[in-house]
Amino acid sequence: MANWATEEFESIELGDQRLNSRAALLLERLAEKPTASIPGACNGWAETQAAYRFLSQERFDWLDIIEPHRECTQKRIALNPVVLCLQDTTELNFNGQDITGLGPLSYEAQRGMYLHPTYAVTPEREPLGVLDAWMWAREKKAPNGTRTGIKESTRWIEGYTRVAELAAEVPNSRLVYVADREADIRAMIVRANEMGTPADWLIRSKHNRALAGGQKLWSTVLKSKPLGEIRFTLPAGRNRKAREVHQELFAARIALPNGKKDTLDVTCIIAREIGAPPGVKPIEWRLLTNREATTLEAVVELIDWYRVRWEIEIFFLILKEGCKVEALQLGTIERLERALTLFLIVAWRIALLTRLGRTVPDLDAGLLFETEEWQAAYILAKKPLPKDPPRLNEVMRLIASLGGFLGRKSDGEPGVKTIWLGLQRIMDFAAGIKYANERHAA
Repeated sequence: MANWATEEFESIELGDQRLNSRAALLLERLAEKPTASIPGACNGWAETQAAYRFLSQERFDWLDIIEPHRECTQKRIALNPVVLCLQDTTELNFNGQDITGLGPLSYEAQRGMYLHPTYAVTPEREPLGVLDAWMWAREKKAPNGTRTGIKESTRWIEGYTRVAELAAEVPNSRLVYVADREADIRAMIVRANEMGTPADWLIRSKHNRALAGGQKLWSTVLKSKPLGEIRFTLPAGRNRKAREVHQELFAARIALPNGKKDTLDVTCIIAREIGAPPGVKPIEWRLLTNREATTLEAVVELIDWYRVRWEIEIFFLILKEGCKVEALQLGTIERLERALTLFLIVAWRIALLTRLGRTVPDLDAGLLFETEEWQAAYILAKKPLPKDPPRLNEVMRLIASLGGFLGRKSDGEPGVKTIWLGLQRIMDFAAGIKYANERHAA
């Protein structure tokens, strides 16, 4: 696992080889102890000082740090026929901390910043990496209630533009821009049309737009003949238990008015829940896409792709609760941006390990973990050491058990929270094994 950071940052260019090496080392340290503070993740005071000096550098910014990871992500994308480029925004609350450059959040009295990444995953939910991000702090409202600065809706339009530009560089992969209600902006659809839609787009519909003849978008779609039904398990979430969902599907090709004479051709899909449990709000999704979907199979595929959007919520969970980025105390927003970039990559790595442990359980754990690391998982779990590198799923379950995963039949596979807690324990122990081995060899 120690080598992955060096490989991910192989092409980094910060203007000084020492800075390049420091970036890879700091990435490795933060990944080993994602829940720790920067001093807690570093090995000693000298390394901690070097980390803070690195984050204070003015000769490069966060875009230089993320570039090698973006290049690696692009290579991974090129190996897949379909890649979903998920976008969403999250608030980072640094209220009470003395950090210059922050701005108000949802409430004007709060202080913090916003993060809007593009997170690439496969339809099978394997995380491929972070392609880019917007990071910004809002300006305070003027006395008249207006707010200066770049219009925030621009991030959705620019986000699609970047995905579309990438599509030309990975011609054998179909890129699909996937976003929630905030992306339902006419300007984004217009921009996609102007570019020739090199990347597909799939967004949740927020506006029940007026159509020609006085009709409304959603009611028009529901007048069409149902294409069929779908059943799936809705995973547990905050204040929500996992449950089976049964939906009826509708789809129609619609010409959205765009000015007095022009129209935008889109497909609108509505998935309406049937027989929701008493007291539970039925799940109804209204989706818009450039793709034509005239069959049940095509509509189900698009709904499955939209359901993958939940992976960016898990990504934010890792970033906030696993990496504890809102506890960073770095003095300026520029330093925060450099640190956040490293943690974006760490969060992707944790999500990847969790997913691979489920999807390729028989993978040789030695491909992702050093010998001392998987050995540490067995020793701490009080299990006998295997002679050869074990299966990845077995190691991931041991790691998760160190983070509180019970492993009962009803528990399924471990989640990201138990993984990030367990990782910190095995990395500490693995460092001790390495030190003991080095002393013995000497």
